[in-house]
Amino acid sequence: MAISSKSKGKKLPLKPKKIYRTNVILWRYFALFTFGIVAVISIVFYGFLSSTGLEGAERRVQSISSVIASKISEPDISEEQLQNIVYEYSLTEGVSTFIFDKDGKDIINIGQLSEETIGTIYASVNERAPEWKEGKVYDFFTQYDNRVAYNVVTCLTCKGQDVKLVVRYPVGPVAASVSRVELILVIIALSAVLVAFIVSYTLSKKLSSPLREIAATAKQLASGDYSVQFTSAQYAEIATLSDSLNYMKDEMKKSDDFKKELLANTTHDLKTPLTMIKAYASMIKEISGDDKVKREKHLQVIIDEADRLTGLVNDILNTSKISSNLHNLNKKVFNLTDLIYSVINKFSYLQDTQGYSIMVDVDPNMYTSGDEEKLYQVIYNLVSNAVNYTGEDKTVYVSLKYIPQSNLINFSVRDTGKGIDEEELAHIWDRYYRSKDSHTRPVKGTGLGLNIVKLIMESHKFSYGVNSKEGEGSTFYVNFPHVPSTPEE
Repeated sequence: MAISSKSKGKKLPLKPKKIYRTNVILWRYFALFTFGIVAVISIVFYGFLSSTGLEGAERRVQSISSVIASKISEPDISEEQLQNIVYEYSLTEGVSTFIFDKDGKDIINIGQLSEETIGTIYASVNERAPEWKEGKVYDFFTQYDNRVAYNVVTCLTCKGQDVKLVVRYPVGPVAASVSRVELILVIIALSAVLVAFIVSYTLSKKLSSPLREIAATAKQLASGDYSVQFTSAQYAEIATLSDSLNYMKDEMKKSDDFKKELLANTTHDLKTPLTMIKAYASMIKEISGDDKVKREKHLQVIIDEADRLTGLVNDILNTSKISSNLHNLNKKVFNLTDLIYSVINKFSYLQDTQGYSIMVDVDPNMYTSGDEEKLYQVIYNLVSNAVNYTGEDKTVYVSLKYIPQSNLINFSVRDTGKGIDEEELAHIWDRYYRSKDSHTRPVKGTGLGLNIVKLIMESHKFSYGVNSKEGEGSTFYVNFPHVPSTPEE
């Protein structure tokens, strides 16, 4: 069949794999394990029976017959020795031994059997082994008195006569024992399979029960119910899974709460300048339209609020952009000192209009290597955070110092605010996180600033951190590698 050009190069969808329930899979493995054990036991038992049952009895009788034949074939053997040999093997091995001459007479009759019985035995032997040939061996089963016997007939010469050595062994008890053992083996195998089915079903159901509970709880969580709790089980692996899911649930709830707070804060921050713009536009229309002084003043408020609104939108867009392009680093060597001053200049309007003080202690001409645009965002976010949370003195301390011992440039920003509670220190770098102490500073945050700092620093593999005590303010710091300003240096 021809393939159209449109279908060439396209991957056909993979056939979905068949999914089985956990208890079914566990039951199947237990059942296979049991069948394997029963199979091994059966093989061992049958091997044992084959060596100790009928086949074993046949080999033993054949061996006994061969030994007796070699002993009675000696030319100088006496009648007494002959009787002793036959008598010894009859007692020790449980076999009946006959030595018939060509006339059917048992020349050694240690069992004191009647001539009629001897004749009957000879007749049955002669029927199955009629031909006499030196060294020829016959073996066959005969039945007598409702019993079965295994016979080995050997043609040889004894005391100068052509005789037939007959070694007979009753195999009825052996066959009965083998049958009983086989029956017992079948019963054991069936019992083992039945017990395995019951045990594996019960155990698989018990093992899969916690997983079913976890799946049901996960469905509740997916519907938005964060009050659910994944219960730990008595199995270490299930308990670990439950703890991990509970941690995930707590983080999801925290993230959802943060997003709601972010939406509320961002809505408020965007709504305020829009309200101001609308109010002052209405005032120009209705009150100050003809008054040049008032009109200019009101227009300036509109311009300032529009700039503020633009800044808020740009902040949100920048954080989104930085978050999605963290691994695309455009590294280069740049003057970190100049970058610090350019950031500080962004906050000059606060110094001019609202009495803020930014105390600067910066080493000149410090160069580093990295993505200048992203590192600018790091410095801006840290200074902005300090402005938001500094104390009533409205003072922020900015420092940039070279550390010769480690060849690093340490940048730090210190505020004089309330500090950060020890419980909050582990979370301040999380996305959407905001301190429980709300701020009323002019630079509004989105809850993404410190998280962006964390992501950018980790993508550059630069160290960062915070030192804080309640009531003593906080110091945020980052360390940049120091590099020469030019390759020649």
